[in-house]
Amino acid sequence: MVSYYGRLSSEVYNLDKPVGHSFGDIEFYQERLFSCEGKVLEPATGTGRILIPLLEAGFDVEGFDSSVEMLTVCRDNCEVRGLAPKLFEANMESFNLDSRYDAIILPAGTFLLIDDRERSINTLRNFHHHLSDGGKLILDLFLQTDVSIGKVTTRTWECENGNLITLQSSVIQVDYLNQYTVSHGRYEKWRNGVLIQTELEPFPLRWYGIEEFRMILKEVGFEDIVISADYQYGQYPENAGQVITFEAKAKKR
Repeated sequence: MVSYYGRLSSEVYNLDKPVGHSFGDIEFYQERLFSCEGKVLEPATGTGRILIPLLEAGFDVEGFDSSVEMLTVCRDNCEVRGLAPKLFEANMESFNLDSRYDAIILPAGTFLLIDDRERSINTLRNFHHHLSDGGKLILDLFLQTDVSIGKVTTRTWECENGNLITLQSSVIQVDYLNQYTVSHGRYEKWRNGVLIQTELEPFPLRWYGIEEFRMILKEVGFEDIVISADYQYGQYPENAGQVITFEAKAKKR
């Protein structure tokens, strides 16, 4: 899997989607986790945008990420709030723990970062292995609706110290047969008009059909699958622009 979220992109994520920033997902995940009495795991926890509100709501949440830079930001965000959750560096496909969790959550389409189909299925198997009997997997997907090759978008963020960070991104490849796109992002940090830091990031994203992903979950060993749109529990998607959330239980072993 490609390495995502270096120093600049992690800084941008923290600026653009700070802790507690919600798309409706924080409230939805809190509601869906209400019955969980044991531990919750958030793979690819990032800067703690969702992990920290869940901790503050009383959930026992652990998190990991493959990005050291993201984990550094997450630890800093936890420390200033007096929180000290278990956080560690790992990959979704290969993490191996003695613990079993009542729930594993993957908000914001993060699962789509696994661009290789075999690795994505192995990741789901690994999630299933780390869930307690009847434990919940809850994850968000979205469809790729904007696949215009070569179209460049630019965004800008101002840092607290007055520095500017810009991001230019464009889709450079669409693989319809294997269901993924590849974008390139160029992050640049500027101080008084002088470029002081830059970072290039390839960004593949997979997509899945809704019923295709339901079948994959069943094949891996999940049951009682509920599909929701735009964080309305049980409301089946009606258009391609909606966030699609899958909730499934691990079969008893």
